[in-house]
Amino acid sequence: MGIIGDIGHFIMVPLYYIVSAVLIGWHELLSLIGLDPAGGLSWALSIIGLTLVIRAALIPLFVKQIKSSRNMQLLQPKVKELQKKYGHDRQKLAEETMKLYKDAGTNPFASCLPILMQMPIFFALFRLLDQAARSGKAHGFLDADRAKQFGQSEIFGAIPLKESFWNSRTWGDEPHGLVMVVALILVLAMTATTFTTQRQLMAKNMPAEAMSGPYAQQQKMLLYILPVAFGLGGVAFPIGVLLYWTTSNLWTMCQQFYVIRNNPAPGTPAFAAKEERDRAKAARHGRTPTETVVEEKVEEGRRPATRQQPKRQSRSQRKGGTTQSKPGGQARKSPPEGKDETTNHEGDSK
Repeated sequence: MGIIGDIGHFIMVPLYYIVSAVLIGWHELLSLIGLDPAGGLSWALSIIGLTLVIRAALIPLFVKQIKSSRNMQLLQPKVKELQKKYGHDRQKLAEETMKLYKDAGTNPFASCLPILMQMPIFFALFRLLDQAARSGKAHGFLDADRAKQFGQSEIFGAIPLKESFWNSRTWGDEPHGLVMVVALILVLAMTATTFTTQRQLMAKNMPAEAMSGPYAQQQKMLLYILPVAFGLGGVAFPIGVLLYWTTSNLWTMCQQFYVIRNNPAPGTPAFAAKEERDRAKAARHGRTPTETVVEEKVEEGRRPATRQQPKRQSRSQRKGGTTQSKPGGQARKSPPEGKDETTNHEGDSK
């Protein structure tokens, strides 16, 4: 098999168990609520459920990606200064730029983490569906019977999950037009969501100074290269795999929209839009944002202070005639035994 094959087998086998476990879990749940276990709809919805579980598990990586992307944007003015200073020395410029990112705790490759983590899962699902369709081969928790059922499943009894846009041309004796239409729709949806997600990030959550420089050029290249790559590769993906990738892209687009809307980077169009929404919201309640902050501080000042209780004293301290000092004051002397404190002063005895 070779060392490369051994490494691939070592990585993929655990993923087969993870992917098949989640896939079968959703399939069992959908079967319990009345869907046909052998039908393509139950397996298609299981693939969508698998996607939702995986994307929910990747939320921490997405948060890290957002933070890294934001830090990269905010560091662009300093990167430009380094370009002016070391523009004549590419090696020195690269070293100083990486040092800047390291000091700021930013990894320029963190923005690729969600995609890199999804690719092995993507290929695991592809192999599960492809080999189940070809030979009913079992992988992970997907036994031979389920693999055969999975490979032969059809949506609405006419669209096999195993078929792709490219292979549908030789499906049966004639091209299968319905499969080609559905596959083309999914490929276009996958491409459009990829482009929209990247465009949304550049148009709304990048400051003006970050729109030029190496990072901006990288983002602009990805804006067009990724959709084209996914579109060209998508014609060879089975419909089941296209369902996974399109659902994943929709999740990414909605998740990024929520983050940009509610927690935009400073100095970006999204940040200005959020400030405008905050002002409009404050105006509807009859106060300005500044008044809201003042009211919160006043309300905080009205809260009663916590009363500090005096500490207990030992018998020796009480006999010594001293008490513990009060906060902000001095220690006072206790009156001798048998004498009233109110008559202890000469001015009071007269």
